[in-house]
Amino acid sequence: QVQLVQSGGGSVQAGGSLTLSCAAFGYAYSNYYMGWFRQAPGKEREGVAAINTDGNTIYADSVKGRFTISQDNAKNTLYLQMNSLKPEDTAIYYCAADPGFRLLFRLLVPEVYNYWGQGTQVTVSS
Repeated sequence: QVQLVQSGGGSVQAGGSLTLSCAAFGYAYSNYYMGWFRQAPGKEREGVAAINTDGNTIYADSVKGRFTISQDNAKNTLYLQMNSLKPEDTAIYYCAADPGFRLLFRLLVPEVYNYWGQGTQVTVSS
């Protein structure tokens, strides 16, 4: 059974940094593409960053240069390093995973994922 367990998040002032983690259980980690999404109150879930099975990454324009997605295959863990945080980054953040291959630009679309973490709150104050 595929399970994604998130940790990290919390509250920080604008300009600060946070790291999110997503530990994966129950599947061959290296065969899945993975992504980070966020959902602010009253808004749709949006893709933040994703990584495919070749290790290629893609970022939303709003976080380019500030966020970094990475993974440790030995630990079956996905990370999102968030720097220079802004109040508009405030949201619940989710990790997601799905097996197989998709074109990189599709990995920021929530509908291509079947497995989701429990979500973690990130709050950035001004």
